[in-house]
Amino acid sequence: MDELILLLEDLSGFIWGPVMLVALLGTGVYLSLGLRFLPVRRFAAGIRYMFRGLPHDKQSGEGEITPFQALSVAVSGQIGTGNIAGVATAITLGGPGAVFWMWVTAIIGMATTYCEAVLAVRFREKDEDGRHVGGPMYYIRNGLHRRWHWLAPAFALFTACAAFGIGNTVQSNSVAAAFNKTLDTPHWLTGLILAVLVFVVIIGGVRRIAGWAERLVPVMAVVYVLGAAAILAFHAQGIFPALGTIFSAAFTGEAAGGGAAGSAIWLAIRYGVARGVFSNEAGLGSTPIAHAAARTRSPITQGLVSMMGTFIDTIIVCTMTALVILTTGALESGETGAALSSHAFSEGLPGPGGFVVSFGLVVFAFTTLLAWSYYGERAVEFLFGVKAILPYRLVWVVLVYCGAVVNLEMVWLFADVMNGFMALPNLVALLLLSPLVFRLTREFFADEGL
Repeated sequence: MDELILLLEDLSGFIWGPVMLVALLGTGVYLSLGLRFLPVRRFAAGIRYMFRGLPHDKQSGEGEITPFQALSVAVSGQIGTGNIAGVATAITLGGPGAVFWMWVTAIIGMATTYCEAVLAVRFREKDEDGRHVGGPMYYIRNGLHRRWHWLAPAFALFTACAAFGIGNTVQSNSVAAAFNKTLDTPHWLTGLILAVLVFVVIIGGVRRIAGWAERLVPVMAVVYVLGAAAILAFHAQGIFPALGTIFSAAFTGEAAGGGAAGSAIWLAIRYGVARGVFSNEAGLGSTPIAHAAARTRSPITQGLVSMMGTFIDTIIVCTMTALVILTTGALESGETGAALSSHAFSEGLPGPGGFVVSFGLVVFAFTTLLAWSYYGERAVEFLFGVKAILPYRLVWVVLVYCGAVVNLEMVWLFADVMNGFMALPNLVALLLLSPLVFRLTREFFADEGL
């Protein structure tokens, strides 16, 4: 067992090391240049199309859920423990400068997310039950030459494996640990309640998942951001110094655990990029599975909507966490991970602050469970057909309970490796299909007269 854990640790270190980070960041830079920095130029259009997809909107088109619901499902998977624990880890290991590189990753990642969603809608299919399904496995199979088709089942397999880990057991374990610490609730009881709630939602398929996501995501984001904003209001004098530290440390390595400046700068880049990608999932291929179900007339409009998820996740939520940590002085406490974020919120807003983090961890984890159940379901359906959907959902619910009551050291590592492996087939497809995305984008805006 120890040998297997060491092997997984080595694999995880390689997958999330320089090679993968360069591949993810390099692909994002290439797509940004090919799109002529569309996420920046068309940011307002992204907001406009996002709100056109609200429930009261009458926009029609083929698909299962509104564009806003698709975004909500995607953001459900993006906003998770990485926004609380991941940001704190990046700052602890890479210094405040890591936040700057998280921003860079997000801005570049918006182009990647846009391309993923465009291809997901462009190459989606209807399954045997008449539902619209899509994602990297479909745009690989329907968009690339036959020689590349083996990448489609490979992506689906990696996604299914990653879903049971990072999207299931790891999340339920986090919720159980949070309730046990704050309310002394037994792990088994939390696991049972969580499994029942997840079953009630996912048994209704993507429309019920989207309905819950549409309600929970705005609430959880608003509560968390408002809590952080209240703390920043009390520590307003520290905001500009904190921002100055972020910018200066990004290029000097200041407060990045000591050592030579060069190595400290590398740590800031490494952990900033790694935590940024882990948080917003740009390039991993998970979010386009949700956007493929959107009711839309054009792949381009859903692409514009999709890039807003990366912005919300990293530029807004992760930044608020980082500023709270830096302005409250919590970084000097010696805490790390989620404990550091919790300490910062408690220091900045005694009483309610701790609740904000606990609420965030629980709701973020629950919505991640819902989103990843859908991602895994689509992957399993691609591999085994619609007959596998119901058994998959039942297994998913059982593992929600198991995750709450067992030790997950090896599961964490295995899920981390599978999560990284997902990116490989997806990045190949994005690079090979990028000329098509560029052409579709030019034609759309030419037709719109924009």
